[in-house]
Amino acid sequence: MTTTLTPRPEPVRADSPYQSYVYAYPHKSAYRPFTERPALADLWRGEDVGALSLYAHIPFCEMRCGFCNLFTRSTPPAEQVTAYLDALERQAEAVAGALPEGAAFARAALGGGTPTYLTAEELTRVYDLTESAFGVDLSAIPVSVETSPATATPDRLAVLDARGATRISMGVQSFLDAEAHAAGRPQKRAEVDRALAAIREHASADLNLDLIYGIDRQDARTWAYSLDTALEWEPEEVYLYPLYVRPLTGLGRRARAWDDHRLGLYRQGRDHLRERGYEQVSMRMFRRADAPKTQAPDHSCQTDGMVGLGCGARSYTSAAHYSFDYAVGVGQVRSIIADYTSRRQADFGRAEVGFRMDEGERRRRHLLQSLLLAEGMDTAAYADRFGSRPEEDFAATLAVLDGRGWLERDGAPDLLRLTPEGLAHSDAVGPMFFSAGVAALMADYEAR
Repeated sequence: MTTTLTPRPEPVRADSPYQSYVYAYPHKSAYRPFTERPALADLWRGEDVGALSLYAHIPFCEMRCGFCNLFTRSTPPAEQVTAYLDALERQAEAVAGALPEGAAFARAALGGGTPTYLTAEELTRVYDLTESAFGVDLSAIPVSVETSPATATPDRLAVLDARGATRISMGVQSFLDAEAHAAGRPQKRAEVDRALAAIREHASADLNLDLIYGIDRQDARTWAYSLDTALEWEPEEVYLYPLYVRPLTGLGRRARAWDDHRLGLYRQGRDHLRERGYEQVSMRMFRRADAPKTQAPDHSCQTDGMVGLGCGARSYTSAAHYSFDYAVGVGQVRSIIADYTSRRQADFGRAEVGFRMDEGERRRRHLLQSLLLAEGMDTAAYADRFGSRPEEDFAATLAVLDGRGWLERDGAPDLLRLTPEGLAHSDAVGPMFFSAGVAALMADYEAR
């Protein structure tokens, strides 16, 4: 597929607390085309598949927000949505056939994009084709679904509730229209309130609300207003995201004063939520302490694999992470979607873009998936898995964190945990553990 490349953005300042959001390691920008496309059956052979995650990606939205760097297309024609679901069904059948016998799923998610951009009937089809292909009852496991103010309608929510969705997440970003518009999200407060009322009326799932700090002209007073307004809906979870400026997303500025401003707003939001009964799970995630605990099968994000469906999804085995091609720019996204929808079922049986995970990269991923959680890292579990201690494998980097006062020193002997200020700097801590190879691939990636 022919691509048009754009210049790389200016590098982030080395001392910025906002280097990179590490939600997965390595990032997709470190993926490259495999020299020989490996068969999925070979990648999954011998893997522990007893507690997999399942992710279905719907790359459509009613609008493209100014801060968004997700793989998504706004307002596609209806025939493309149908063609996409047809391809999703073909892919699901191919992937299911490649998994070892006994594959089982511990949790699932519908993301995007905005899955509820689909009609109620189309959402039903996604559930049906997934359950049919993998023999999984999605109502029996935790399932998270992304929605938006414009698409959280009673008929769609009724489908999610009937199919047992346990978490519905909505990106509000700000309860002030002027701030939402400044972030490139032209929503109206009345629409947000209508959507939240509909979720609380028509769904029994936990509610998560995403808020963004660092928006132009946002200050402590307006940030407190959005926080308090969110809490009026008693969400089980709240995520606090710093505004990031990404290439090809339409927003652009980067300076020390802005970093300091974002960090100040983060601390305000963190303390605000803690004081109102929310427990911190990570830098971004806060969960209401009195919210019922979801009864989920045992699952370990450090070791358990993930099966991704859709052209923006990634999949994880212990030896390789893989996906389809990745882009942010509108033209390239449309091209990748068109390529995906044209594929036959047999074309979904091989991986084409990804990253081979050697022992060193597996150690880094385990550490990052553990240390960036508020509960910290069980170093004994790490030692049992790898035969060495993280204090040995990452001595120099941990010494830097220790020198900055970002590591707890009064915890249990087998616990490695960030201090509250260390958690506040998670987006700087994470990249410190990237391997030289991954860092070079990410630096060499051309945003398109």
